[in-house]
Amino acid sequence: MMNEFERNVQSKRNDVSDSGVGFAVSFGFFTVIFIIATVIKLIGS
Repeated sequence: MMNEFERNVQSKRNDVSDSGVGFAVSFGFFTVIFIIATVIKLIGS
């Protein structure tokens, strides 16, 4: 006996690709923040 959500799946995409994209986006965001902070530190010194 399956519940409604197991029978009627909205997304059949692979979770690995979604988590990979999420990791890449967050890694890119923190990399940009780090680069901006490094540039500000170099300008200030």
